[in-house]
Amino acid sequence: MNLDHLILTLENGLRTVFADSATVRETPGKQLPEAALSDAEKRHAAALMRVNHVGEVCAQALYQGQAITARNPEARQVLAHAAREEVEHLAWCESRLQALGGRKSLLNPLWYTGSLAIGVTAGVLGDKWNLGFLAETEHQVEAHLDSHLGKLPEQDAKSRAVVEQMKSDEARHAETAARYGAAALPAPVTGAMQIMGKVMTSLAYWI
Repeated sequence: MNLDHLILTLENGLRTVFADSATVRETPGKQLPEAALSDAEKRHAAALMRVNHVGEVCAQALYQGQAITARNPEARQVLAHAAREEVEHLAWCESRLQALGGRKSLLNPLWYTGSLAIGVTAGVLGDKWNLGFLAETEHQVEAHLDSHLGKLPEQDAKSRAVVEQMKSDEARHAETAARYGAAALPAPVTGAMQIMGKVMTSLAYWI
């Protein structure tokens, strides 16, 4: 990694973990009215959106690490495009957290650092495995978001609109990675990713 990459990586990490994110696209559901939720429903919805926010923090770190070590310019471009849309997802989740009276995960620096290391490792293995890791990550995130649609309060249309759009974007990222030659990951790897995802979501719901 040259000095420019190192500086950009550090800047991206600090911005992702500590700064407010910006979005080019309008936040999904922005025009919808805020639902009348009980205190318990607000806490639950905020906790779910905190989990989603952590997922986007991890995605930023993964893509940053993968882009650093990607050899093919096309693979690097795919990763960079996905990362830009994940920044928008961060902004949307932050907006919902604020509206619901929630907060970001206190473990975000840990999530980012660990995911960056995983992303760098995936990239070192080669572009087809790098893209394969991207595709599998997006498939698992898509399934995770789908489960949240069944857990969010039915009347919280604003949060549900955000999750729906995020789910659509993640599916498209996976399809793009497959189109550029993503390799199917071995079952033990996908299983380990699922276990790590469950640990992360369980902790992020509360912390």
